[in-house]
Amino acid sequence: MIGLIMLVGQVILGGITRLTGSGLSITKWDVITGVVPPLNEEDWIQEFELYKQTPQFHKINSTFNLQEFKFIYFWEYFHRLWVRALGFIFLIPFLIFVVTKRIDNYLMKRLGLVVLLTILTASAGWIMVKSGLEDRPWVNAYKLTVHFVLAVLVIAAMVRTVADVYVYKSLKKVKSKRIVLWMLQLVFIQLIVAGVISGMKAGLYFPSWPDMNGELVPSVLLNLNNWTWENMINYDSYLFAPALVQFTHRTLAYIILVGILFMFFKLQNHIERSSKKWLNLTVILVVVQVALGILTVLNVKGQIPLFYGVSHQLVGLLFFMSLLFLHYSLRNKRV
Repeated sequence: MIGLIMLVGQVILGGITRLTGSGLSITKWDVITGVVPPLNEEDWIQEFELYKQTPQFHKINSTFNLQEFKFIYFWEYFHRLWVRALGFIFLIPFLIFVVTKRIDNYLMKRLGLVVLLTILTASAGWIMVKSGLEDRPWVNAYKLTVHFVLAVLVIAAMVRTVADVYVYKSLKKVKSKRIVLWMLQLVFIQLIVAGVISGMKAGLYFPSWPDMNGELVPSVLLNLNNWTWENMINYDSYLFAPALVQFTHRTLAYIILVGILFMFFKLQNHIERSSKKWLNLTVILVVVQVALGILTVLNVKGQIPLFYGVSHQLVGLLFFMSLLFLHYSLRNKRV
């Protein structure tokens, strides 16, 4: 449970790091020595000089002083420190339990998957950071999405483990439970789109609702000549890709909201009390999530508002987790 809570915290710290533009402040990845931050003025100046060599400094933050650099350095350092702490708290006990045979093969496989996915997520994170240290002042949107989706899969694997340990299951068969699986697939697709939006900073281009800068469907999407792979790659120089992912994200949000409400009325009288609490929670969270998404868009003033942006990410993650717990609570046996 501590591992699950820390994983959620790690994703939220990643969101804060992204929204504060802090992700490229540390230009190297030292697993051991990187634990120790700059301890004196000389160390700080050395780190600042390394940052001055990055495209982000030259193209965006060239007016930064040392104090401003320390602010963005803090969030990236804290983000990396948290994942190191997660490894220490989770990985070491896991290895001890494996060696001393305190956990069975079933649980070992479940937790082993969590460890493997965590390592892949950390590796993807560094590949993502490197993409922003070469030519462009921001990380590659698609590499950021891979990093984010892997983090979501780590959390999904941990939720499955928790559900198995606490033997989440239903004593009776629920005929309509397949709808939960459909909603899970839709929400997972939505999370992928959310990652792309984040990487492209697509939320900045259409700070209005329910329209998108006065249009229900952005006109750039109605021109078939714009539907090229080149426009998807060069997303920071042309409006097409941000418009497409923002429109897709909004449309999926409406579909998911309606789908969750339909799921609620379909299941509420046919499931046990233990499952009903997860069903109720998913409905509450999806409504809050949609509201936060709208508030985030309406409060864009040249940048994504930190409070609304992070809250939107947190509630979205909690919504996905509650849907997973609902899914596992409706199964008839642990498999």
